[in-house]
Amino acid sequence: MAATAGTPRARALSAALRDARETRGVGLRVLARQLEFSHTQISHWETGYRVPGVETVAMILTALRVSAGERERILDLARNLGEPSWLTVGTAGIPQQLAGAIECERAASAISEWSPMVVPGLLQTADYSRALLEGIDLSKEDLDARVIARAGRGEVLNERDPLRFEALISEAVVHEPIGSARTMRTQVEHLIDISAKPNVTIRVVPLRVGWHPGWSGPFVVYEFPDAPAVVHFEHYSSGVFVPVEHDVREYRKAVRKIHDIAMDPTGSLDCLAKALKVWEVDR
Repeated sequence: MAATAGTPRARALSAALRDARETRGVGLRVLARQLEFSHTQISHWETGYRVPGVETVAMILTALRVSAGERERILDLARNLGEPSWLTVGTAGIPQQLAGAIECERAASAISEWSPMVVPGLLQTADYSRALLEGIDLSKEDLDARVIARAGRGEVLNERDPLRFEALISEAVVHEPIGSARTMRTQVEHLIDISAKPNVTIRVVPLRVGWHPGWSGPFVVYEFPDAPAVVHFEHYSSGVFVPVEHDVREYRKAVRKIHDIAMDPTGSLDCLAKALKVWEVDR
């Protein structure tokens, strides 16, 4: 594979090209004939196995007649593939990074996530996701699109060769009201149900344990079978993917330290069950 293949930005580019073609109802072979490429070559670009050049991306977008705004967004991904880290500032860039995160989730063999404030994206119900996004100044169209994009993320946990996912969450996550009591009740029930999966581990970090590395903020570590590991940070209007080996190593250490102060899976399940009772009373 090319040096940039397998990076979060390259994965986001492949997803954007695939989505641009599929939403316009253009078949893979039809596009290949139009551009005089082999359909295998285009398939490799859309799956991230190979990375197309900027000129090739421009040709594809022209053939698909994408809008000016979408064209510039996708070309921006292609132009900056060589940059080792991927920083996005401004809420307009978050959807691109969400696409990159979703593609990373699909390709990862293991994910460790520390989430001190909200339920991790892979474990969110649709109502919980919507309640979170309603706090952002989005149009109804953008809100619906982001909810739909997030809705299918958890399916990677159900595949034939599912990824291993460890969620480290603060105890505050299951007590802070996001949306209605019903939304929280359903969300906590979902956490209890999904924790029964052999490839999913949920560990709750209790309150009042003192300082630990998680105080620096939320993060995700993606491990891949065919590419270097990556750390992802996402905040209100910015996000960054960092593939630097030193940083990845430090955040793996942070995962282990947070792991050490977290409740074991059984204790975490008891904590979730107690939280559920609170939301059942608060109807």
